[in-house]
Amino acid sequence: MKTIEITGSVRTELGKKSSRQTRKAGNVPCVIYRKDGNLHFEAPELSFKNLVYTHEAHLVNFHIDKLEVRAVLKDIQFHPVTDSIIHADFIEIFEDKPVVISVPVMVTGDSAGVIAGGKLSLKKRNLLIRALPKDLPEHITVDITKLQIHDSIKVGDLSADKIEFLDNRRLMILTIATSRVAQVSVEEIAEEEPAEEAPAEEQASE
Repeated sequence: MKTIEITGSVRTELGKKSSRQTRKAGNVPCVIYRKDGNLHFEAPELSFKNLVYTHEAHLVNFHIDKLEVRAVLKDIQFHPVTDSIIHADFIEIFEDKPVVISVPVMVTGDSAGVIAGGKLSLKKRNLLIRALPKDLPEHITVDITKLQIHDSIKVGDLSADKIEFLDNRRLMILTIATSRVAQVSVEEIAEEEPAEEAPAEEQASE
């Protein structure tokens, strides 16, 4: 998994008023949950661009004043109107301890069902996994090449070395649904099938 660098500074004042001032200055109020005590800090909103607006998960090396902390994103909140980041939560990680993180699903391959007119329906865009930091993937690749119309892939169908999938095994990730195009194609084929000829004896009797 790739790592990005973010530089911030410790927040000496907390509360709604302080948070509003932080955002007004173009920064995001954040917290890192640590076993030695939570770390409240702020960092420029622009520094989160490569962490948030991407289709891959990342680790983060934080440089907060003289402190360096390695963490993963736990939760992020956006303004309902402007879509700007208003708060972010992180969890400190250690090389020898497994990490629970949500990673995006990346679909690959040309499905036989889609080629036949079906429609890919992605039900789950992110999956919850647990693994050591060195084994964390940037995304989970799901190959749909062999899927026909009505086929699907569930969490229980996936497997990966050194990664534990935490979502329910029965949870559907994607399916190839029947589309109007596929239905029309099937109807056209049925209409074009020639009628069976009557047996020779019947033809002779006529």
